[in-house]
Amino acid sequence: MNHKYLIIVTFVTILLAAGSCYYDNEEALYPSLNSSCDTTNVTFSGKIVPMLAGNCLSCHSNSMAAAAGNGIRLQDYTDVKARTTAIAGSIKHTGTYSPMPKNGGTLNACLIIQFDIWVNKGAPNN
Repeated sequence: MNHKYLIIVTFVTILLAAGSCYYDNEEALYPSLNSSCDTTNVTFSGKIVPMLAGNCLSCHSNSMAAAAGNGIRLQDYTDVKARTTAIAGSIKHTGTYSPMPKNGGTLNACLIIQFDIWVNKGAPNN
């Protein structure tokens, strides 16, 4: 009789263990995360300026660049346009570029995609 209980308990344990595992990916579980990235209307004033304001200008504004941003200014279009390759390398943490934001992780993937889209469109002043 004890042998039957042992077999039943073992079988139920295996079923519970097998049924508790599943392998959905983040996109399947949280589809709204991926759909919230607007890549249709990427402009300098609408997407790039807010990205810079929220992540870069605390060190790279005209007033802070000398003291905290290694002299690199990113406050206006001319400054950003001249440094698109370096900015892309820095925000992606690739190559020999200094990873930005300093002492932080990479930016939100959506912001990086939007920056790339803007650069691939010729980095227009729009």
